[in-house]
Amino acid sequence: MAEQLDPRVAVYIDFDNIVISQYDHVFGRSSFMKDKARNAAGKTAEKLQLATVDIGAVLDFASSFGAVAISRAYADWAAPANTRYQKQLIDRAVDLVQLFNTAGTKNGADIRLAIDVVEDLFRLEDITHVVIVAGDSDYIPLAQRARRMGRVVVGIGVTGSTSAAFKSACDEFSYYEDLVETPPPVIEPEPASEPLPAVESAVEAPAGRAPAVAKTRRRASAPATVELAPPDPQKDAADLLVRALKVAQRADTVDGWVNASSAKNQMKRLDAGFGEKKLGFKSFTDFVKSVKAVEMREEGQQRSVRLR
Repeated sequence: MAEQLDPRVAVYIDFDNIVISQYDHVFGRSSFMKDKARNAAGKTAEKLQLATVDIGAVLDFASSFGAVAISRAYADWAAPANTRYQKQLIDRAVDLVQLFNTAGTKNGADIRLAIDVVEDLFRLEDITHVVIVAGDSDYIPLAQRARRMGRVVVGIGVTGSTSAAFKSACDEFSYYEDLVETPPPVIEPEPASEPLPAVESAVEAPAGRAPAVAKTRRRASAPATVELAPPDPQKDAADLLVRALKVAQRADTVDGWVNASSAKNQMKRLDAGFGEKKLGFKSFTDFVKSVKAVEMREEGQQRSVRLR
């Protein structure tokens, strides 16, 4: 493999595998099949929401190894359980590879993914890291072949659905749950049907009798339209710095300190449009000092930053 200065990463996601594994991790083994969750009908739509996979966290972790050059997700994108992820994936520039089910629930993702990985590694010699997001033992030969070709293989799987042999076949392995900070999502119950408030009104009565008071039902007024707050580039950039430090701190750091230039490089990997001068700062150091959620340490010309 040609000499490479900057690491370049290729990410391959067996999307059906990770969605089903996460659902089973939350609701119990084989729950996805028992609930027929692929159709996302009725109650299963709410359960799928509870077991949502945060693809952004996976891609952020992958970017900690270097610039992400390839990112592909393999699934039947016509399945309702997967369809709701399409915008999230497209927004992160992930290529969606369509696989139709040929027999039952099998879509051949493992074979197609493996072929693409080997082809990419022969064609693109600058790829240094291969990230396989799945836990199936079918990927063991792929991991072994990629390692023999001189690439670093990183596996990501879900607890309870990952083969121990697949973990051993990787140079590095992380569980999906360790990559995300996800408080349990709260699904708001459907509002109970309440009786409409009664409104008294006078009803004309026959002559010689007092008018009767009738109670009618009046619908509540529609809620007022909520105006969205305008975008705040400074806050978005501060949040991006926090994300970058969280990713960088998963690597080998001393007491959480990250070299300032490494932190900036990680920010650029997460959002190529970042630039401190666009925000009115003369230097990256000035920008970091403006973010209250982080602290900076200066030792001569060396600057390091970490979360408070």
